[in-house]
Amino acid sequence: MDTLKYYESKKDFNVFVASTFSDLSKFKQQGDKALFNNLLLKTLYQVNRYITKTLATALSKGNLPKGKYKPDDFIDQLFIEVYDHFDEVKDKESLHPWLFKTADKLLEDSIVEEEFDDYFFKNIDDYSRPAWDAMQEKYSIDGGGDFVMIDELDDISYAKNDYVLNHVFVEEDKKEFMEQLDKDLGKENIIKHTSMVLSNLPQSMRTVFELATEYQFSMREIAMIRSQSIEEVKELLEDARKSLETSFFKRYNLKE
Repeated sequence: MDTLKYYESKKDFNVFVASTFSDLSKFKQQGDKALFNNLLLKTLYQVNRYITKTLATALSKGNLPKGKYKPDDFIDQLFIEVYDHFDEVKDKESLHPWLFKTADKLLEDSIVEEEFDDYFFKNIDDYSRPAWDAMQEKYSIDGGGDFVMIDELDDISYAKNDYVLNHVFVEEDKKEFMEQLDKDLGKENIIKHTSMVLSNLPQSMRTVFELATEYQFSMREIAMIRSQSIEEVKELLEDARKSLETSFFKRYNLKE
């Protein structure tokens, strides 16, 4: 599915998805399921990626039985849910967030909810570089690191490390840290470290960060997807960003 490659950014793709709303509505009204699904398929690039990454994280954390589910299982069910409940979409701007919300509900119904151990989150300041390195090694052995490298390095949104650095070091005075990390670590290690840290954060925090950065949804849209308030979403995003920022400083001996 190479639909996204025709768009310069994730935001452009969001615009494309919105543009399909009128035709999807028409096909649904006409009862033409074949045309509806053919067009819907073109809108699901990001949703498919979201499902695949969420399943991979759940597997690595033991929240999903190995071999029981594949991404295509959820995509197939998503086609049914979208067609049956398409009337719930209020307007074209709501379409893409609604697709994510529907996918999120399907995933939550299958994935065992993790009991979050807040030790990592609360003690992230205390981790030494050897501890970070050991964690990275385990992450790679468990398959998470391999998945990240296969799935993310080829994605056009990572051309300038926008996913990580521009969303972790958001203050203007942190620009030199971004440049230092980019020079010293390179794209591959930055993505590996970020994905490892995110995998150890609570699911809600990780999901909000990814929806905001990787999929470029607004706070209002994420609140809709997650069925949370905008204030809650903002707090989760800030907590995730601060955790990532701290992890870079501590692991690579940067001075704040």
